[in-house]
Amino acid sequence: MNIPPDLARTHGPVALVTGASSGIGAAFAEELAALGFDLAVAARRGDRLAALGARLAAAHGTQVTPITVDLARIEAPRELLAATSALDIGLVVSNAGFGLKGPHAANDAAAMTDMLMVNCHVPLQLAHGFIPRLRARRAAGRGAGFIMTASVEGLIGCPYSAAYSASKAHVIALGEALWGELSPEGIDVLTLCPGATESEAAAKQGVDPALLTHQLPARDVVRATLAHLGEGPGFIGSDHYRALFEAMLARPRREALRAMAAAMKPGV
Repeated sequence: MNIPPDLARTHGPVALVTGASSGIGAAFAEELAALGFDLAVAARRGDRLAALGARLAAAHGTQVTPITVDLARIEAPRELLAATSALDIGLVVSNAGFGLKGPHAANDAAAMTDMLMVNCHVPLQLAHGFIPRLRARRAAGRGAGFIMTASVEGLIGCPYSAAYSASKAHVIALGEALWGELSPEGIDVLTLCPGATESEAAAKQGVDPALLTHQLPARDVVRATLAHLGEGPGFIGSDHYRALFEAMLARPRREALRAMAAAMKPGV
């Protein structure tokens, strides 16, 4: 399946990408710019957003609006909605997120709160704020869509990744519900569940990236996601992880969870 060649015409001129300073978010920004979108990009690291904007402007003539914001703050979604109020955004990519690995009791309480704000609060409130704007586009006969980055770990409670897994289950449920509400109106909603993807995420979670197998380049995941935009509600961006989790979910739940716990237990 190929990315629709007229995606920028139907869903543009501007796309919003959160978590755009690295990994999948940066790959979304790069691919959308190559397709002809202008961009609003949001992340904490303003220096990286400035470098991204300069690179995309030089390569594609893209107009980039950088929004430096700490998405763990409760006010962040409201600030992001205000900062984009004058932009004609037809595609919202709610991608920002991070994870925590290890025994749940060992997690830092403040880090878990920040993770819930970024992974759950932001997509919830961005969807709430953008739905009226995207409905107005559809009323005018124009394209509109949401992409939400979840994780295969949101498909089942993953031992030793409990908080992150729960937060991504929230994103999957939110995306599925919104697809049910909005797809009859012609608004695309797609929840991306990537498996292992080349990014900074593993190292930040204390996982040695060299130990990860079946990693995909972020740009491959992004291209496949954009090609499936109209095929919601969900998309698993890796054939390997799709087969792995389909097999896991076909097992009795207790059996699957115990097998995962044994495999993921630290030090084993």
